[in-house]
Amino acid sequence: MGSASAEQAAASAVALPEAAGALAGERGRGLALGPVALVVAGGLSVQFGAAVAVLLMPRAGALGVVTLRLVLAAIVLMLVCRPRLRGHSRADWGTVVAFGTVMAAMNMLFYQAADRIPLGAAVTLEVLGPLALSVVVSRRLINLLWAGLALAGVVLLSGGGFDRLDPVGAAFALGAGAMWAAYIVFSARTGRRFPQADGLALAMAVGAVLSLPFGIVEAGSKLFVPSTIGLGLAVALMSSVLPYTLELLALRRLPASTFAVLMSLEPAIAATAGFLVLHQALSAADALAIALVIAASIGAVRTQVGRAAR
Repeated sequence: MGSASAEQAAASAVALPEAAGALAGERGRGLALGPVALVVAGGLSVQFGAAVAVLLMPRAGALGVVTLRLVLAAIVLMLVCRPRLRGHSRADWGTVVAFGTVMAAMNMLFYQAADRIPLGAAVTLEVLGPLALSVVVSRRLINLLWAGLALAGVVLLSGGGFDRLDPVGAAFALGAGAMWAAYIVFSARTGRRFPQADGLALAMAVGAVLSLPFGIVEAGSKLFVPSTIGLGLAVALMSSVLPYTLELLALRRLPASTFAVLMSLEPAIAATAGFLVLHQALSAADALAIALVIAASIGAVRTQVGRAAR
């Protein structure tokens, strides 16, 4: 799958049951506190960045926030990575465009969901996309158990019907999960075709361009208010640039299986961020539902890693 650094740069931004299987051959299973702390810090940065994005939505709208995040993150990554624009094949550019398109769609759908339902619930529903991909790729009977466990969590989270959550918000979150699964596929392809984080920077630029018309239509001149740009930069740094960097550093010293399990805790981190920043309290049933989905994600990761090791 190409060089390890290229694959890690492309895949490090997501909770990857898929990546755990793909990278399970990495040497070393020693667990040091340093790399774990980097992954946890990355997760905290992503989800607290999402909480800040929710606070920004009354100013710029959900699509405006997506535009600010992608445009500003693309500027930072392009300046830092300085990817080479020449020498790439048509297939390379096709992969980058597909990756950027999926990235833009994933963010637009997720922020529409976060604007309507609690952050913890949105991330829990979104995580079903990578979980479903892991189950399909693995084709093992035991993964039906993990799928059933996740489904039980979703039913519990919905309270028997998604009208409790706002059905439109839940649908947006599930759509974001589908895009997350596609993101995993195209991130791996991009990692094989581009060195370092060049493909990620180029895809981020594509996503920024695609999101720009939607943001302008929804927010208009509000996008250019200095205080709004400042908060948007904070979201871009917290939700994109900083976690990508921290996770890339962690993956150089941490087994990918451990990384994927730690990333499976994203719904719990999101729920914590929603509570502390947005004052979104969880009921006991909601907390149990999130725990079931986390357990299903960890189980799927462990199953796939065990299969790869054998």
